[in-house]
Amino acid sequence: MRYFLSFSYLGTPFHGSQSQPNGVTVQSVLESAFATILRQPVPLTFAGRTDAGVHADMMVAHFDFPNPLPPNLAPRLNNLLPPAIAVRDLYPVPDDAHARFDALERTYHYRIITRKDPFLYPTHTRVAPGLDFDAMNTAAQLLLGKQDFASFCRTHTDVKTTICDVREARWIQTSDTEAFFVISADRFLRNMVRAVVGTLFDVGRSKIPPSRLAAILAAHDRTLAGHSAPPEGLSLVAIKYPLDIPITRKL
Repeated sequence: MRYFLSFSYLGTPFHGSQSQPNGVTVQSVLESAFATILRQPVPLTFAGRTDAGVHADMMVAHFDFPNPLPPNLAPRLNNLLPPAIAVRDLYPVPDDAHARFDALERTYHYRIITRKDPFLYPTHTRVAPGLDFDAMNTAAQLLLGKQDFASFCRTHTDVKTTICDVREARWIQTSDTEAFFVISADRFLRNMVRAVVGTLFDVGRSKIPPSRLAAILAAHDRTLAGHSAPPEGLSLVAIKYPLDIPITRKL
C-alpha cells in the first residue's frame, strides 16, 4: 500500500532535506523514526528538495508499506522526532500516486525583516530598511508565465529542462518592518527562488532597474542575476495535487 506523509520542519539544524553521505538531513531523521516504530526500513520520496537552512511549512513524501499502518503512528513519530520536525498527517493514496511527479504547483515564501528580532531570526532574513517594494513588484511581474529560468538556476545541475511556469510572484508588506515574497510555479529549479529574491533585492536597492529582469531571463546566464539570498528566509508553504490525491490537512 502507498501512503502520503505531510509534515513541516525548521531547516536550521539540518544539512538540507534529502539524504546525503555526510550530515544530518530531514529525510534521514524521518526514515530513522519510521524504522524504529515499524521495525523495517521505510524509504521516503519527497515532493521536492530544500537546501541547508531552508524550511518547509508544508512538505509531502510518499512511501510504501505492505500492511495498514499501526494506530496513532503520527503521534508516535512525533514523540521520536526532534522539535524541528512535525508530522501532520498520514493517509493512503492510489498505488501510482507520486509525491513529486503528481504535484501540480508549489508555493514558496521568502520572509524578511528590517529590525533585529531574536524570535524571528531563524525564519526571516534581516535586511537593511529602504527597499523599494513597488519597483520590486514591477520586476516580479516579468517572471510570470512559462519561461526559461536558466539565469536563476544553480549551474552544473542535471535537470532536463529549465522551463518553469510561474503563476504568482509578488511582495507583500505585512508591517513597517516585515514583508514576504510569494512565488508559485509548476516546478522550481535548484536555488531558483533564492536567486530571484537576490536579484529583486538589487532592484529594491536601485542597483538595477526593474526592466533589467527581462534581459537577465533572456540571457540564460546565471552570472547576470543577483547573488542568492540567504537560506533562512525561505520556506516551502504549499503543494497542490490532483483531486484524487487529497491532502487531508492543509498546514
